Amino acid sequence: MKFNISSSDLLKKLQIANGAIASNPVLPILEDFLFEIQDSQLTISATDLETSITTSIALTEASGSFTIAIPAKTLIDTLKGLPEQPVTFTIDEETFGIRITSAFGKYKLAGENGSDYPRIPTPDEVDAVVLDGLTLTEAINNTLFATSTDELRPAMTGVYVQVGQNTLTCVATDAHKLVKASYSNVTSDVENNFIVPKKALNMIKGIIPATEEVKISYNKANAFFSFEGVQMACRLINAKYPDYNAVIPVNNPNILTINRLDFLSSLKRIIIYANKTTNQVVLNLVNGGLTLSAQDLDFANEAVEQLACSFNGDALSIGFNAKFLIEMLNVLDSEEVNLELSTPNRAGILVPATGVETEDILMLVMPIMLSN
Repeated sequence: MKFNISSSDLLKKLQIANGAIASNPVLPILEDFLFEIQDSQLTISATDLETSITTSIALTEASGSFTIAIPAKTLIDTLKGLPEQPVTFTIDEETFGIRITSAFGKYKLAGENGSDYPRIPTPDEVDAVVLDGLTLTEAINNTLFATSTDELRPAMTGVYVQVGQNTLTCVATDAHKLVKASYSNVTSDVENNFIVPKKALNMIKGIIPATEEVKISYNKANAFFSFEGVQMACRLINAKYPDYNAVIPVNNPNILTINRLDFLSSLKRIIIYANKTTNQVVLNLVNGGLTLSAQDLDFANEAVEQLACSFNGDALSIGFNAKFLIEMLNVLDSEEVNLELSTPNRAGILVPATGVETEDILMLVMPIMLSN
């Protein structure tokens, strides 16, 4: 088996697939790319048994069909060291030995039988939703930071996706904070829900083209993300997601409206003086003003700042983990935000002051009880 290919074109495809290769795989062959050649088409796959990425590229000079597993790191490092040029792959179909020929010389490496490579999932018996890449990227960025790292609650370690009639809602929570992001600029005629692992979403957001449509297909076991010649498959989390609507307070009469960047900058300064365990910052709200304060009694640290804002409601003092508020404000992109509150012991709701027609974002943060 012999074929020619552009070194830079091949490297781009390999770097996409390389995201699915684990640093310490459970099987030695998982350190390899699977090359499948058929009808002058090269399909490249990689998997860690939980997440798989497949991409393809046309070959100008190839015939027949063949599969081989090729060591990923050696191949990528070789191509990174070459300037753009055509390279020739010659594969011994009996020994799976590989010879790469470039303008600079020849390189030999040992491959493995492609039939020993784990099977890559394919989208069988699936439903689907279609949305643009920018919307999917925003949905991931808006929710991923709020997922839990507690493996004892596996459902909360991923993002809960609800597909409705031309709507998509993504939810993430770690029991201290919660994000619900809904989008109406999608195409779907079914209703379903599933939980996507954090690792898969981290992987996909780095390769989604903003200008291309993305098709998300799913069945009971896997989700498949398809776009621009790339397909990523990931095993879904098989667990029941908590009833998140039950923890979202409905009546929040005290509303703070404030410039997002001013609020964010103040919190970044105040948190320096907060207790390093709780990161507690206290918000004292009165009509026309906000006072932020934090202290760390162990080191006699204390900080107080005042910010101009619009506040409608009864005066109150409420404590939050400043780290959580900073994470939320970093993700939001509106000029102003509303912080909706009821009492000092109930969750606060953070939302953009001016929303986007096709997007609805709600962020919830649990308070820290203030000591008397």
